[in-house]
Amino acid sequence: MTIPAQPVEPVFPQPLLDALAREPEQPAFEFEGRPVPRGELLELVRRCAGQLAAAGAGPGGDADGQTPVAVTTAVTPAGFAAQIAAHLLGCRVTGLRPGLTDRQLHDVLAGSPGLVLADATTRTEALVSAAKAAGSTLLDVDRDLVAAGSPPGPVPDRPAAPLPAPRGRAADVALITLTSGSTGRPKGCAQTYRALSRAWSWGPRENWSDRARELAAGYRRFLVFGTLTSAVMLEHLALSLIDGGTAVIPEGPVSFPHTWQRHRVTGCLCTVPRLYQVLDTLRTEDVDTSALRALLVAGSPLPPHRLAEATARLGPVVYQGYGQTETGMLTLLTPGDQRELGERALDAVGSPMPGVDLEVRDAEGRPLPAGGVGEVWVRTPGAMSGYWQDPEQTAEVVQDGWIRTRDLAALGEDGFLRLVGRARDVVFVNAILYYAGAIESALAAHPDVDQAYVVAAPDEHTGEAAHAFVVPARLGAAPDPDELRAAVLAELGAGAVPATITVLDTVPVAPSGKPDKKALLARLTAPPADPA
Repeated sequence: MTIPAQPVEPVFPQPLLDALAREPEQPAFEFEGRPVPRGELLELVRRCAGQLAAAGAGPGGDADGQTPVAVTTAVTPAGFAAQIAAHLLGCRVTGLRPGLTDRQLHDVLAGSPGLVLADATTRTEALVSAAKAAGSTLLDVDRDLVAAGSPPGPVPDRPAAPLPAPRGRAADVALITLTSGSTGRPKGCAQTYRALSRAWSWGPRENWSDRARELAAGYRRFLVFGTLTSAVMLEHLALSLIDGGTAVIPEGPVSFPHTWQRHRVTGCLCTVPRLYQVLDTLRTEDVDTSALRALLVAGSPLPPHRLAEATARLGPVVYQGYGQTETGMLTLLTPGDQRELGERALDAVGSPMPGVDLEVRDAEGRPLPAGGVGEVWVRTPGAMSGYWQDPEQTAEVVQDGWIRTRDLAALGEDGFLRLVGRARDVVFVNAILYYAGAIESALAAHPDVDQAYVVAAPDEHTGEAAHAFVVPARLGAAPDPDELRAAVLAELGAGAVPATITVLDTVPVAPSGKPDKKALLARLTAPPADPA
């Protein structure tokens, strides 16, 4: 009897390269006012791979048998090509996100001498110093990879020679994505080549779920901005490119929603604070957003009234995604879900993506019945294997193939997940635990409140106390603090009532794009100004 051969799983990033090669004349990027054909992007990858190999990248390298490659570039086709080339050679790539301190750069690069890829915009004195201290070789992407060894003139729109086959080994770490570092040294979320090969957006298009295809259909002109070290930006950029879309890199500073209008953007990622800016603008300006087909809002919970307003102003194009750097996207709320569920969709972050196992568990790790509030545990093929060189943190989060998200939620009988708050975003008042997310929801439900954020601060009477920061729903119309306190009291009890309520015009935003609660807490703990 002949046993049929098992299909060979394509190794990351082969599905992307295959998709680019199928339509070499079609634009992969729009950059500096011109289209960059897919064949030209492949040639950039080929050149970068050749020069990286000449610099020693490939099999061997450090004690793990890989070459460590750290990447920090502007958002450019060459920067993207350099990272893909490093993956093609089987390297272990770390994205050096913007905003790392000098000490963090030294910490991240120390201990693994390898290659550091930068460009004219990111080659800072701090980077040069950290690379030198680590014993790494610093290469300029444009000068040392793209231009070196190539004939003068423009890059051809087709690769001059075939690309090598991907060399990544399934169990090797392919990508290390750094967390915010809010606790000191950034943690590195390590994904293997196997994980990226099986991730929801990096695999062959024929293996995609219907929801992935729906999102990709909206990404025909997908806006790329910020940084290529963002895990969420990369996974959605892959979705656009593999499906035949064009990644639009805007010229000059990004201004939402004006950039959408200027570049006829059809797909975009958006944090909640940025969505607030968009809605604020659309209240007073007539900006054409009619080309938009898919706006994915993620990063922090979106209050129900804001989701309703976004859909009313932008149309049925608003998606809400929930995920983490450690896991990728876990749930998705689509415009179709919103039509089907009506108001019940407004407080949901969607249902689990295909391939994602999701459970809500109690404090002992036991699954809860539908509607029970507990911690979200997930298992997905594209998740990280652990935190790089941090077994203690890994053991806390990764358990028996499952990842603890540290997020609190309820999974309803309708199959939709509704977040309650972060497991560690809490306030202990007289030894009783209150979730900041629940207090924020109670405040945001007041008609005079547009945004609400709560932080915990030490209190000599109660151990800790909640402190609220709110943005009014209407400019110059501050909500009544007594009404807000009464709303929290009625919803959650006396211990949850904020000790202070501060009205702000805008809320500070962290480099990640999320509300900066550390900055809000600093306002409480800052010493009083010198009256002199």
